[in-house]
Amino acid sequence: MAFITKEAIFSAKWFKAYALIITGTFIMAVGFVLFISPYKFAPGGVYGIAIVLHHLFGFKIGLTGLAIDIPLTIFGIWMLGPRFGAKTITGMLTLPAWMTLLEYLYGYEPFVADQPLLSAIYGGVLVGLGLGMVFKSKATSGGSDIIAMVIGKYTHMPLGQLMIYVDSAIVLISWVAFKDPMIPLISWVIIFITGKVIDIVLEGMSYDKTLFIISDKHEEIGKKIVDDLKRGGTYFNGVGAYNGNERTMIFTVLNRREMTILMSYINDIDPNAFVTVVNANEVLGDGFRSLKDKVED
Repeated sequence: MAFITKEAIFSAKWFKAYALIITGTFIMAVGFVLFISPYKFAPGGVYGIAIVLHHLFGFKIGLTGLAIDIPLTIFGIWMLGPRFGAKTITGMLTLPAWMTLLEYLYGYEPFVADQPLLSAIYGGVLVGLGLGMVFKSKATSGGSDIIAMVIGKYTHMPLGQLMIYVDSAIVLISWVAFKDPMIPLISWVIIFITGKVIDIVLEGMSYDKTLFIISDKHEEIGKKIVDDLKRGGTYFNGVGAYNGNERTMIFTVLNRREMTILMSYINDIDPNAFVTVVNANEVLGDGFRSLKDKVED
């Protein structure tokens, strides 16, 4: 049961988790029904299969997805144990419910007519946003992820790699079904956008930069970081590989404005300094977002 996270019923965390699931699945449903399905795109997952079956046989997308999801989840519990708690079951039920409602109220016409690529972009953003919210509630998406988990149990391959294989297989099925090479190509675009948006939802959009600075003027640079920029830093002692001289490296994290100020200062006092700048996807700790806020978010 260690895979299942629980909140006290009717606590603030409980309400927040289920609000994220209900809202997130609604946003996903909008992306699928209004933007993705009308152009026959099948961006992996159970609902990629449901979209293919809808256009081939006229099945309802929401109900078809649920009909696939239920036995798949039961199979997953049988093969993997109880990894799917009440929140995942809630997401599994609310997504097809929202999709069925939208199918009934809106139908199957594209929200933006004659704009397949634009619809794919919006659909990918919406599905990624909704799925990110579901993940943020510490639930899982279930569906085709279960297939990847089962395969991973016996092959010991990385789960992320297996999920790509499973989704790609579903995309290729859409190519065979509709005989249109544009459908799988744009479906892969949707998968890429969805993954990037999920990362943004879970990690946030960061403008922070990680800097590694090697300079003979490391004391002056460190003083600038601490006294003027009001940031911290760490000194690392090392040995240069080229000449064997002892060197000191500064590790620090700054925002873009602070980095620009520091770069100008380093150029003034040591133009020969060696500086490496790396995008910091997420920074937790003193001076930035606290680890506690991250865990409780």
